[in-house]
Amino acid sequence: MTLVDHARSLPLGGAETGKPELSVDLTAVAANTRHFRRLIDGELMAVVKADGFGHGATQVARTALVNGATRLGVTSLAEALALRAAGIRAPVLSWLNPVATDWRQAVAAEVEVAVPSLQHLTALPAGTAVHLHLDCGLARDGAEPAVWPAPCAAAAQAQHLRVVGVMGHLSSADVPADPVNAVQRERFDWGVQVARAAGLQPQHLHLAATAGTLNDPLSHHTMSRIGAGLFGIDPLNRLRPALTLTAPLVSVRQVGAGTGVGYGHGWVAPEATVLGLIALGYADGLPRAASGQAQVLVGGRRRALVGRISMDMAVIDLGPGSSARPGDLVTVFGPGEQGEPTVAEWASWAGTIEHEVVTGLGTRPVRRVRSAGPGRQR
Repeated sequence: MTLVDHARSLPLGGAETGKPELSVDLTAVAANTRHFRRLIDGELMAVVKADGFGHGATQVARTALVNGATRLGVTSLAEALALRAAGIRAPVLSWLNPVATDWRQAVAAEVEVAVPSLQHLTALPAGTAVHLHLDCGLARDGAEPAVWPAPCAAAAQAQHLRVVGVMGHLSSADVPADPVNAVQRERFDWGVQVARAAGLQPQHLHLAATAGTLNDPLSHHTMSRIGAGLFGIDPLNRLRPALTLTAPLVSVRQVGAGTGVGYGHGWVAPEATVLGLIALGYADGLPRAASGQAQVLVGGRRRALVGRISMDMAVIDLGPGSSARPGDLVTVFGPGEQGEPTVAEWASWAGTIEHEVVTGLGTRPVRRVRSAGPGRQR
């Protein structure tokens, strides 16, 4: 059963509740996790930052852990502690925290932390499990190569800390032929050698995220970090999208030629037509930048959104003679198996990436979860 079929098997989805609904298909998360498990020999870290890319961090974490993931990754310590509060005991790494973080909470909750600088390292209390973080060429997080030997040497001397990993990140793994990938792989290898020469013996070496895991086997090392791929975000469509967003028509009206729609009359009806309204807008994650290009699925046919996407609503041109009625279900995006737009298409219409679309979804749509089935939780 596909996610769209599942949504239809429910009592009319959003039409029943009268509200937009966001369906999360954990069977897709499970299938994607298993796909990555087959691609790698080392460990698989499921990255559930930003509330599991908008899919629900706890439920995604549990699904991934019973389908091949061995560890979890998040950005902030707060995200890691939320997983612990939900009863998840699998290893968790947090890699983006200020120096002034209360690191004692990490030790108490057995959360591993990434160390991007000597200042971070010296702030850590006894018992902290550390992944030294090397900037391999993004000029973002991680220690610059010029200063990398200093935290390695200090970590080797810090008997109260446990250095369990070395991590980095690739800037261009989604473009396999980009020569910068080889440069950054070599930089990571050099960073590991420096750490070992200082006397460290890191167990976990991880450079590849989703794109690297899919496209660059040389970047796999002992562990791969999979975030976007868990949710079907992959330009080559090798994975299963996990979200479907639907909404019932709030109202339907006939308009004549020359009728302007929305703020600034960004669209004017070229002929008499029927317009439908849904209660979804940019506050719910529909990118305003997609105005004038976005489409939705109504009654098995794609229809254009017209006028500007507003904060709380969007207007659909249902076409002349449409028989649509209030309460009819509109599919805003989904896996694409029934002809509905995908998140990838919405991202293209908005000139952005799928990650921004799924993490920007608001809290107003009712959430409905398709379970991946029972499994042993960690």
